[in-house]
Amino acid sequence: MNPRFRLAALVPVVIFLVLAALFFTAIYRGDPSRVPSALIGRYVPDFDLRPVEGLDLPGVAAADFGKGVPVIVNVWASWCVPCRDEMPLLVELRRIAGVPMFGLNYKDDPAAARRFLTELGNPFDRIGRDDTGRAAIEWGVYGVPETYVVDGNGRIAFKHIGPLTPEAVADQILPALQTARHPER
Repeated sequence: MNPRFRLAALVPVVIFLVLAALFFTAIYRGDPSRVPSALIGRYVPDFDLRPVEGLDLPGVAAADFGKGVPVIVNVWASWCVPCRDEMPLLVELRRIAGVPMFGLNYKDDPAAARRFLTELGNPFDRIGRDDTGRAAIEWGVYGVPETYVVDGNGRIAFKHIGPLTPEAVADQILPALQTARHPER
């Protein structure tokens, strides 16, 4: 066999191995909850979600933000296992944070959402039903659950991807909320 032919046959294999190594490192490198959001510092997107039927809570719209008070926003669904795990922490966060908490109920059945909140507690002052997922797209949601801190001017100040943990609440959410209480104009 010609040595040039053998060398030419090895080039695609070497290229494949280099690309595979790059993809592997990119996939397993870093913390996925630290994915940057292009919306940090921007006003909440324009959206208007009707309430979840059967709950005595109003829906959520862009007009509900920017009233001088920070707001915590949580994107959740009853079918989401990590949402179930974080709900008791959200109930506690609502109690200690002292600010409104709004929920975006993502592609969920209203009856299932009601059962979920009855079973695990309801920390929300408002819940909007995002049937199509359009509002979640506007918010830049990667997947449920996600939690946002919106400052009193209506700008997104912080985004947490994935289920909350006690450490995330103490080290990220509460400090972001404190900063959001005194936003720059």
